[in-house]
Amino acid sequence: MKKTIILANFGGPRHLQEIQPFLTELLSDKEVVRTQLPQILHNFIFKRVAKKRARRVAKDYELIGGKSPIYEDTEKLRFLIEEKTNHRVLTFHRYLPSTHKFFIDAVNQIQEEEQILVFPLFPQFSYATSGSIALFFKRHLCRHIVNKLRWIKSYAAHFAFVESSVACISEFLKKHEIDEEETLLFFSAHGVPKKFICTGDIYQSECELSYKKIAEAFPKSSSLLAYQSQFGKQIWIKPYTAEVCAGISSHQQKRKNVVFIPISFTSDHVETLFEIEYQYLPVIREQGLNAFRCPALNLRPDWIDGIVKILEEPNVLGNQMLIRHPKEVYCCTRENC
Repeated sequence: MKKTIILANFGGPRHLQEIQPFLTELLSDKEVVRTQLPQILHNFIFKRVAKKRARRVAKDYELIGGKSPIYEDTEKLRFLIEEKTNHRVLTFHRYLPSTHKFFIDAVNQIQEEEQILVFPLFPQFSYATSGSIALFFKRHLCRHIVNKLRWIKSYAAHFAFVESSVACISEFLKKHEIDEEETLLFFSAHGVPKKFICTGDIYQSECELSYKKIAEAFPKSSSLLAYQSQFGKQIWIKPYTAEVCAGISSHQQKRKNVVFIPISFTSDHVETLFEIEYQYLPVIREQGLNAFRCPALNLRPDWIDGIVKILEEPNVLGNQMLIRHPKEVYCCTRENC
């Protein structure tokens, strides 16, 4: 049967002028920034926050080429997956509203008999990533199309993702002549507010699962998992990458090399190219250690083959199964929560 595959990603600013609208769309998303405010007031406040933040992060983007590579890499991936599968492949960029009409028009042209399979470029599930996209589909696509969507929810421990990640790290160590026995593998994932986890999000447990499976392949090294990119005043899941970097001597076990692994990012973007490269590596180096950033999977041939293998998995979910129900009330009685 003919299939349409949707590659779902966040998107990223394609030039400096797109930073503000990108951030406005991101911060207006209540799956990412959860407030009790009416949507119109939430949008008003965070539009102003986005404008202020855009001026600051423009300097970060200038250091990585004036844009995020995510959009172009996702589009290239589309053509590569089409060549491998002979299926139609569409891309969806969640926070690039200028691309949404083209996507919706393309989805509306899908034939009745076609299967629609959604592949999120987020290995670990979160309501703030795949869940946000599922909610967008529910709100903007016709019900008939939404009911046909079948999701690969996540692939945190799938052998294809793990093997590609292990190969990527192994090749990096070999290329830079880094001795595994002298190395701390620093797995850094994007963080989320702790309350997301306390109200049912499985993201942290899936990050821990990915970390365990990949780290197992490097028994001679030491390793740890931390979380980066905190925003706002809430408590986020810990340990924080920045804090671990500041106290790296208590973690590196006399090993002289620290290699950052972007475990929750399949594509390099501002969090890896700027945040890790310019904010974390210098802190490690100032403490007398060698610090490196391993690239994300990006367009590696083995990762493209891995995506094709994951797309063959029979375990898929309907769109509604990925959507959070914010009106449900949770009560946590744990003192340390």
